[in-house]
Amino acid sequence: MLDDNVLRREDRRANSTGRPEDRGPYPKEAAAPSDGFTSKLARELASDLLERFCRYVRIDTQSRRDRSGSPSTPGQMVLGRMLVEELLAAGLEDVQLDENGYVTATLRRNVDSPAPVIGVLAHLDTTPDAPGGGVQPIVHRGYDGGVIELPNGETVLDPRQMPELQEKRGHDIVTASGDTLLGADDKAGVAEVMAAVAYLASHPELPRPTLRVAFTPDEEIGAGASLLDLDGFGAYCAYTLDGSERGELQDETFSALEAVVTVQGVDVHPGQATGKLVNALRLASRIVSLLPVDTLTPETTSDREGFIHVYELNGTPAKATFRAILRDFDDDALRRHLALLEMTAHQVTDPEPRARLAIEIREQYQNMRRHLERVPNVLAAAEAAIRAEGIEPVRRPIRGGTDGSRLSEMGLPTPNVFTGGHEYHSVREWTSVQDMAAAAATIVHLAEAWTRPEYAATGEGRARAAAPAALSPAENRSNPRS
Repeated sequence: MLDDNVLRREDRRANSTGRPEDRGPYPKEAAAPSDGFTSKLARELASDLLERFCRYVRIDTQSRRDRSGSPSTPGQMVLGRMLVEELLAAGLEDVQLDENGYVTATLRRNVDSPAPVIGVLAHLDTTPDAPGGGVQPIVHRGYDGGVIELPNGETVLDPRQMPELQEKRGHDIVTASGDTLLGADDKAGVAEVMAAVAYLASHPELPRPTLRVAFTPDEEIGAGASLLDLDGFGAYCAYTLDGSERGELQDETFSALEAVVTVQGVDVHPGQATGKLVNALRLASRIVSLLPVDTLTPETTSDREGFIHVYELNGTPAKATFRAILRDFDDDALRRHLALLEMTAHQVTDPEPRARLAIEIREQYQNMRRHLERVPNVLAAAEAAIRAEGIEPVRRPIRGGTDGSRLSEMGLPTPNVFTGGHEYHSVREWTSVQDMAAAAATIVHLAEAWTRPEYAATGEGRARAAAPAALSPAENRSNPRS
């Protein structure tokens, strides 16, 4: 159920006759075109979708870096158990929550013609980059195009700073209260998958192949696909619901490395430190300060430009550590970013023989384009589904990654589809109900597309392709270097 705050906001436009299926602001009959919905189907899905979304975001599922097990936090299991109950109630089969936090389920085919098994996925966790507990979703009905002032943290959504928000006049905008994440990344995707498969299950007249559903833990820390049993999942291909702007279809991501740089110093009482102290925190800070500022940072790059992003620095004079992520669409450029980081670290620490330097590099994911270009039918079916919803597909690379990056590398081609969320990883996060509904409707269309001969005839087993080699043994090392 929605909380009182959300219900009060909704009641102003509710069309309630007292029957549960009629409650909410989105009657099944056609509404004025100005309501922002892309189709009658999207409008029909909206109320169920919104109720699910507001329920899911209240569960704190922030993942934690340096996890000791899967999932990294208990809240992900709480949401997983809720989804299991809802999947069973919707009539899906083979519903499971395994010990690692992966939820899987099956919606059986209802067509006689050959059709491959298709997967749809979203991730359970939210980012550890901003506060994620105590989320209170707020629905702003019929957005008027102005500044949205949130009740906490003096947080505002200003359309002058957010071009995407300018385009949502008339939409119903969902935010948090201003001091936490909303969790649209990726609970918008979770709600869209749930609403779509529940709708398909209750409408047997709509053609569909066998659909395999998966909700994965710990995507935000780069581990979402690592323990998914692909043979058990058994899909020919899959789609993650983890994009942003309406119409996005993404087949290209960054390739990604994480670097953990540790400097060991010599700690001495500052009053007796002359000629003895080697301040590790100062050395680590100097490494960071010598990295490029006007280039190779997230705030100075765009489009296909990569970066080195230092996102955490802590320590003492005895030991200091900073973490950085390295990103680029081109593997050769990514190697150059890594070489620059390593050279800078040695440049600072090598002149001090008493300091010790360790650099741990972990490959997080690869650009999924190299895998998806081998199976063009997977993208063609998605484009057909988006167009069936009355939207022109927008093909653009992701300046980030998704579970699809790793899944495609593992042999399950998995492009990424929009969800309608924006301003991810911040307290300004927001989403449009109309765009979320369009994403859910796209899943329904996608199911139909895969029953067509031009797509169904292509799918035997899993759409495996020979995976290219990893970046190199050096880039995949996990042992500290001195």
